[in-house]
Order: sequence, then C-alpha cells, then structure tokens
Amino acid sequence: MVYKINIDESHSIIEFYLAGLVRNAEIDDFIADLEKATRAFAGRNIKIKADLRAFSPASQDVADKIKAVQQFGIENGVQRVAEIVESDVVALQLNRVARESGTDKILRRFWEDESALYWLKYGDTERVAV
Repeated sequence: MVYKINIDESHSIIEFYLAGLVRNAEIDDFIADLEKATRAFAGRNIKIKADLRAFSPASQDVADKIKAVQQFGIENGVQRVAEIVESDVVALQLNRVARESGTDKILRRFWEDESALYWLKYGDTERVAV
C-alpha cells in the first residue's frame, strides 16, 4: 500500500492518494494521518479529494475502517468529498461504504483532478470560461 496526504490551507482541502492492495495492518497509519489532517482544520468547512484510481478492492475489515474514518470526517466538519475512481469494482465497494457512513450525501465521483478540485472549491456554481 502506498499513500500520500497533501493539505491546501487556503481552501481547507485535504488531498490524498491511496494505491495498491490495502491490508488491515497497513490502514491504521493512513487513518491516523488523515484524522490528524482533519483535526488541523477544526472549525472550518473541510473538503476531501480522494484519488483512488490505483486503489484495489479492500477486505471487509479495511472497508469497516474506511467507514469509521468517513464518519469521523463528517463529525469533524467535512462538507464535500470528491472521489476519483477508475475501477467499477472499487466504485461499488466505496458506494456501499459511503452509504453506511453517511458520506454518500456529500460525495461526488469524478474521472479527473481538475473538475474534482473545482467542485470542492466552488460547489455547484456555474463554471465560467476564462
């Protein structure tokens, strides 16, 4: 498993990249770092960009931990989640987890970074050509 977390202070965006087959023993470090980043934005409207294009379907134990961290995010100010996913199998698993955690109400799925970041920053406002 490989992961990377970046912070955009000016827009309260936490961007993460998660790749490979995630085992139960490996997910804990990622979750701890994601929760730390979320706490750093306490009191703000937090947005998450999850790049899961290289993520492999997870075991039920890992899915349960993802569900718990999604619930933690909602409880701590996450307002929007943009997921970038390519695999239909991963998308189906993430749909189930999002429904169970309540994240499905604030989630949108994207195919590429630009539109995901635009939605996180500006919501559903009309996009103006420049």
